[in-house]
Amino acid sequence: MARLFPARAQFLGAYTGEVPGSPLPEIVFAGRSNVGKSSAINTIVGQAIARTSSTPGRTQSINVFEVGGRIHLVDLPGYGFAKVGKHTRDDWKRMIGHYFTSRETIRLVVALFDSRHPAQDLDRTLLESLAAYGFPVLGLATKVDDLPKARRDNTVATLARAHGLPDDAVIPFSATERIGLEEAREAIASVL
Repeated sequence: MARLFPARAQFLGAYTGEVPGSPLPEIVFAGRSNVGKSSAINTIVGQAIARTSSTPGRTQSINVFEVGGRIHLVDLPGYGFAKVGKHTRDDWKRMIGHYFTSRETIRLVVALFDSRHPAQDLDRTLLESLAAYGFPVLGLATKVDDLPKARRDNTVATLARAHGLPDDAVIPFSATERIGLEEAREAIASVL
């Protein structure tokens, strides 16, 4: 298989309702608000295609990007803290639930966890839902550049165990320092 990343990518659309079908395989990025989903997408692709913000809840739709004409990367709205009302959060939950139940082209869900914080109940709920849907999961422990180097491996292993994932199913990742970039790219390419 030819190398997938970096590749030319383009924004296809932002959807708050039905996401148009496509025969291309989908890699879905899911996680708490402000965990770094958009930054991870930009780093993995090698270009700034997903809008990033330090304000939690900026992504409010299902954003779809096409990479190299071969796959779709999907950026979901974050869950947890966001400066939006309960009604909006409930709408996001329904939208994301419908997305997961209506897609047959999902090949991998990249679940992002903030390495600076212990395992969160909302992350466990996400993983339980993904297991029920039968989707394979790759974990990215984001923002590891904020941890002392001596603590990174232990912190990531602790997060993996707390989420019921094998240690090698969670990659230490930093969009800023590009830590874990090649491992994440290889893991994504391996499911295609």
